[in-house]
Amino acid sequence: MKGIEVLNNPFLNKGTAFTKDEREKLGLVGMLPSHVQTLEEQAVQAYGQYLSKTSDLEKRIFLMNIFNTNRTLFYKLMGQHIVEFMPIVYDPTVADSIEQYNELFVQPQNAAFLSIDTPEDIEASLKNAAAGRDIRLIVVTDAEGILGIGDWGVNGVDIAIGKLMVYTAAAGIDPSQVLPVSLDAGTNNEKLLNDPLYLGNKHERVYGERYMEFVDKFVTAATKLFPELLLHWEDFGRSNAATILEKYQDKITTFNDDIQGTGIVVLAGVLGAMNIAQEKLTDQTFLTFGAGTAGVGIANQLLDELIREGLSEEEARSRFYLVDKQGLLFEDTPDLTEGQKAFVRKRDEFDQNIDLTNLENVVKTVHPTVMIGTSTQPGAFTETIVKEMAAHTNRPVIFPLSNPTKLAEATAADLIHWTEGKALVGTGIPAADVEYNGVTYQIGQANNALMYPGLGLGIIASTASRVNGEMLSQASHALGGLVDTSKPGAAVLPPVAKLAEFSERIAEVVGQSVLDQKLNKEPIDDIKAAVKATKWVPEY
Repeated sequence: MKGIEVLNNPFLNKGTAFTKDEREKLGLVGMLPSHVQTLEEQAVQAYGQYLSKTSDLEKRIFLMNIFNTNRTLFYKLMGQHIVEFMPIVYDPTVADSIEQYNELFVQPQNAAFLSIDTPEDIEASLKNAAAGRDIRLIVVTDAEGILGIGDWGVNGVDIAIGKLMVYTAAAGIDPSQVLPVSLDAGTNNEKLLNDPLYLGNKHERVYGERYMEFVDKFVTAATKLFPELLLHWEDFGRSNAATILEKYQDKITTFNDDIQGTGIVVLAGVLGAMNIAQEKLTDQTFLTFGAGTAGVGIANQLLDELIREGLSEEEARSRFYLVDKQGLLFEDTPDLTEGQKAFVRKRDEFDQNIDLTNLENVVKTVHPTVMIGTSTQPGAFTETIVKEMAAHTNRPVIFPLSNPTKLAEATAADLIHWTEGKALVGTGIPAADVEYNGVTYQIGQANNALMYPGLGLGIIASTASRVNGEMLSQASHALGGLVDTSKPGAAVLPPVAKLAEFSERIAEVVGQSVLDQKLNKEPIDDIKAAVKATKWVPEY
């Protein structure tokens, strides 16, 4: 590969940093300005250009142009500015990018686009997109259930691309070994179906047997082509997400970030809150408002942990109350998903005269000590509800997780003020410190990015053959244990600014769990050394 081919390959391109010798060997003489820059000089130059952009979307487009042309420079820059760039390359700005994907499209960014209409092309498509690279990690989405914005068809590939960026920036996953994949099964988004610029299949979503055959052909081809693969499922709809995970989790190395990733980061936040409050997890009562894929996934992870800590399954399940659009979920509630059915209550537990379709009445009736919002219902955690909760517990744990910002159930500032500083708060989006009565309250962000990069690095480094509950529990304890309980106003989760540092710690803990369970495919003596050897560093 020489000349223009090298400059057009983002995994090989160094731009103005190619040395004189490299320029001669690679046929680049005269194709670049004479001065040879260092990576550091390029990063300073690029950051100055970034700062000149006036909107977050423009900043994202600029960064994506660097990503498209020079992966090393992109990750050097992101590593230097990770707190600033995370909300630009991923949530919440990625939502704007997805909604305008057709208008903004420039190039496919090394993704594989698989169509349910041509399943015979799946293996060739994956092979073409990989282009001979040793793929170790795939993030795959069908984009039916993108949190906060719903069904966005093939546009949702930006979610997979953004997720993989965070894997590399936070945990050092080699960017040449990752592959974003779009499963295009159609869309039920009328705006897209009527848009002449829409780039995906212009038909309604396919469900049922044909859809599952499509997914199965993808899994078969991916695991055949990439035998060391970790498969990460992202933003599948509630009718398919759990079904897909259950089908493959005992057969291949896989996990679903919306079900398990969200669950373990929320568990970590709750464990951090328990450390601050000096309380036991097994003494808590949990209310989840929003019982979709994420809400049920969170409940399952907390349930699993209660059982690990000594409660019987029956006793553990009795601590959970799930509220969805129908209200508190009962055995006879219509249209229950399989995941919801495991957490329903009996009507005879309650006074039949109380209207439990109303969140305020549910809170008054069950007195939760932990309340988690995944509802996308803005402002649902009202002052009345929050004060009612705080009246029955010393340190109410409240996590309004819906994002983007406009969909959050409450703001961190309101929760701190309404509870007179007692609330232990985790948000789904970054939140500024809150000043109250002379104390600075730091707000933990229950962002999956705190967990999945380290989890993925540990799984890959340890050559894990499966992902199971024990590994996830160990990861949650590792993250929750990083909370500084001695500091007034301490956050329930560590800050994104230390993402690279604690991602490595989580990877070591997860990897050790793999070795302890003898789930490693290759012999490994020292997990710390294996993790360090697996990490990629953005250097020329």
